[in-house]
Amino acid sequence: MSAHGDVDMGHTVAGWTGTALALIGFTGAGAAVCAAWMPGVWLGLGLVAAAAVVTWVLHLAGWGKPSGPRPRTEWDWRTRDAGARAGHAHCLGCRAGGPRRAAAPAPGPHPAELAGQ
Repeated sequence: MSAHGDVDMGHTVAGWTGTALALIGFTGAGAAVCAAWMPGVWLGLGLVAAAAVVTWVLHLAGWGKPSGPRPRTEWDWRTRDAGARAGHAHCLGCRAGGPRRAAAPAPGPHPAELAGQ
């Protein structure tokens, strides 16, 4: 059982990759500040910016997740999002990916939610 209860925490390949790159970038920039090495500060901050881009590209490639909770069968962080190709409704990242992704239909209720009614 999770320490957070029975909820979808959104662990994905895109999320973990972006977090790791941003952490390395911030750590490098912080170490460069302590060493008074300005090029290292800019390199670290550049890696943080690259982390945002890498996370976005991985989300568009299907390694992220749509907004809201997912079905329990898709909670594993290595599960690829099949709906990412058309884009997610109400997703700023998908809208920024172009008009093809911005026109995705809004998802309906999940079958598991309908069964509980």
